[in-house]
Amino acid sequence: MKVTRKIIRIDEELCNGCGQCVLSCAEGTLEIMDGKAKVVSENLCDGLGACLGECPTGALTIEEREADEFDEAAVEKRLNEIGRGKEAPKVDTMPCGCPSTRIMSFDAPETRRPAVAPDIEPVSDSQLSHWPVKIRLVPSNAPFLKNADVLVLADCVPAAYPDLHRNLIKGRAVMMGCPKFDDAQLYIDKMEKICRHGGIKRLTVVIMDVPCCSGLNAIVRKGRNASGTNIPIEEIVIDRRGRIVKKRTTDMKSLI
Repeated sequence: MKVTRKIIRIDEELCNGCGQCVLSCAEGTLEIMDGKAKVVSENLCDGLGACLGECPTGALTIEEREADEFDEAAVEKRLNEIGRGKEAPKVDTMPCGCPSTRIMSFDAPETRRPAVAPDIEPVSDSQLSHWPVKIRLVPSNAPFLKNADVLVLADCVPAAYPDLHRNLIKGRAVMMGCPKFDDAQLYIDKMEKICRHGGIKRLTVVIMDVPCCSGLNAIVRKGRNASGTNIPIEEIVIDRRGRIVKKRTTDMKSLI
């Protein structure tokens, strides 16, 4: 039945298909189709706009118009279909076109063995315990962030530091990004939400010894400070030969 009510509006010209709105929509209303966010069905949208704050381009707004009435039963059916309802499996499957947004937690590390080259020796056990790892794809309320020791890596670090899994990833929730090419303000806002609501125990920021990389430290500090928390931050610098050349732990007062 059609009623006049508030409902989400998507400006396709502004939408860049990042999928952040999909992650933040509790009703499963949105999908990424053909590189743009789309409303799956009008009756799934409650019109409250929880997805608005996650959009980095301002493509989402709330408008009042004639639309199908909001249907809670349809929402529950939809959530079960995409793996997020009460009857769904524990692992959430996000309805975004990109597999990177499927939230996963791993029970134990797995040894990475070659699929098609049996003559190659397996590498050391991976210590990664969850997915996704890109900062822009990790929801601020992801279960693996709750009360976690969080490791924030610059994108180039895994290529340079050979002992990453054994020395840094083990026992930590991992997030990765590039301060030079990514949206710094989006990352600051994300870090603020994570620090404010996640009960984070510690933040460890690992960057390369190049000028542009230092921006990641600033992003994490600004987000932490904006959250009003006093989470300790450890900063680690890796040189281009894969050596740790600097370690520093800072407190709240020294960063304001």
